[in-house]
Amino acid sequence: MGKNIFRLTSKWLYAASGGSALVGLYHYFKPDESKCEAPADILFQPSAKWIYNWDKRDVSSLIKPCKDEEDPPEQYKINEQKDKLFPTATRHIFLVRHGQYEDWKEDDKDRKLTPLGQQQAAMVGQRLKQLNFKYTKLIHSSMTRAKETANIVLKYLPNIPVESTDLLREGNPIPSEPPVGIWRAEYKYYVDGPRIEAAFRKYFHRASVEQKADSFDVIVCHSNVIRYFICRVLQVAPEAWLRFSLHHCSITWIAIGPNGHVCVFAVGASGFMPSDKLTIV
Repeated sequence: MGKNIFRLTSKWLYAASGGSALVGLYHYFKPDESKCEAPADILFQPSAKWIYNWDKRDVSSLIKPCKDEEDPPEQYKINEQKDKLFPTATRHIFLVRHGQYEDWKEDDKDRKLTPLGQQQAAMVGQRLKQLNFKYTKLIHSSMTRAKETANIVLKYLPNIPVESTDLLREGNPIPSEPPVGIWRAEYKYYVDGPRIEAAFRKYFHRASVEQKADSFDVIVCHSNVIRYFICRVLQVAPEAWLRFSLHHCSITWIAIGPNGHVCVFAVGASGFMPSDKLTIV
């Protein structure tokens, strides 16, 4: 598969969304500047510019700065080092929310998947298998409902490395704007927020130069965590995380290119499940 994430075909996009949506590609054409010129006061200005070194892995940040930028030999040496450190692979991350579970129980060990939640996990496992990617790893939250979902998914994706982590446990990442839902004590954000942010920093970044082929990681975790990740990776206000919702066992597909550019191909895709199997709470 090509290294450029923007070469992914519409067929793949259609499959990832379960046939429920397609991502349109729009082409922008620059007018002939010899014939027309836009007035300076109406030129587009972004409200917030993209931070290229968002993951602290941009090659420029990995090399000691040039002492004298006007010294051609030294600048040439710096450029050579950059070329050697520039990655070529794309990292694809499939975020899967766990299946429906017995949320009325108090203790996490008792909050197991319902029969419907088990069916949902089987369907998302089948969908991931149908996409036919060479999955490189499955990472899951250490909470019971995520572990059970991951174990069912693994029946359809055998022989891939598995990792369990407390970092991906459900929690309260940051107070939302506007405030939505039940009241939460401030200390919960104070405790959960740094942990969820640590998970983002660990699992979301561009490939290293040592990675030669595109990777396809599956992360099974929770709705709040996934929604926060989407905001962070798109560099939008993280307090916007509660402005959208995710079905159980839906797929959110994010790709991070070698240059750190990000493309979200699907958010909460669940079209592969019949409507009577869709649940949110």
